[in-house]
Formats: sequence, structure tokens, C-alpha cells
Amino acid sequence: MENKNQELINFLNQQLSNYFVLYVKLHRYHWFVQGRHFFTLHEKFEEMYEMVASDLDDIAERVLAIDGKPLATMEKYLKETTLTEANADDKENEMIQQLTKDYKQIIDEIQETGLPLAEKHHDEPTNDLLISIQGKLEKYVWMLNSYLAYDEQE
Repeated sequence: MENKNQELINFLNQQLSNYFVLYVKLHRYHWFVQGRHFFTLHEKFEEMYEMVASDLDDIAERVLAIDGKPLATMEKYLKETTLTEANADDKENEMIQQLTKDYKQIIDEIQETGLPLAEKHHDEPTNDLLISIQGKLEKYVWMLNSYLAYDEQE
């Protein structure tokens, strides 16, 4: 018998996969960033991966709470993610642009698929979780765009 929440579980597992890919990407950027903005970006990437770690735990626990099973292998994460892994030779601005693209993509997926599914299933806690995640990502998009704007003025 299929779980009545299966389509919502599938969406949350896709976001869990996105968050694991993002977690690894942010660590990579944290470790490999170089240049004039090293100290700022090194610290900011750490802040971001800590936020991602907290949110991915919340996503997995929400899957469990609605009688699903969170994905829990890298193979499944890579199969289900809608994001791409970090490239080998990213420069500062490429890192920022890629993160902005990833965050916007997750925001779009939440707005276009996640929130309508949560509403369809009358699942207010999932709705709240997704809105919270969306708000955090929108703040980072604003910050990252502001960073790029400053850099372009120099």
C-alpha cells in the first residue's frame, strides 16, 4: 500500500538530495576558495554549510514524521538531486554565481512544487519547513548578489 504522502515524501527526498550535494559543494568552496576575499568567503561558506546541515536534518526528520524513509546514500542523493556538483577550478565569482543559481533553483522548486504539495496534503508543518528554508535561501541570494555587485564596482 502506497503512503498517502508519497508525492510529498518524494519531493522532500529530492530536496534532501539537493541539500547533501549543496553541503559537499559548500565544503569544497570553503576549502578551496582563494583570492582577496578569502577570509570573508571562507567564513561565509562555513556559515552556509552549517545552515544546510541543520536544514537537511529537519528535512529528513519531516520525511520520517510523515511515514516516509529519507534517502541515506550518496548514490541515491546523486540520482535524485536537481543540482550539479562543484566543478574543479571554480574562481570566487563562479562559486558565488553557482551558489546563487542553486539557491534560486531550490526556491523555485519549493514555490512551484513543494508548497502546492504541502497544501494539497493539508500538511502545515511541511509548509512551515519549506517557507523557512525559502526565507533563508532568499536572504543568501540577496547577500550573494550584493557581494557580486560590490565586486563589479571595483
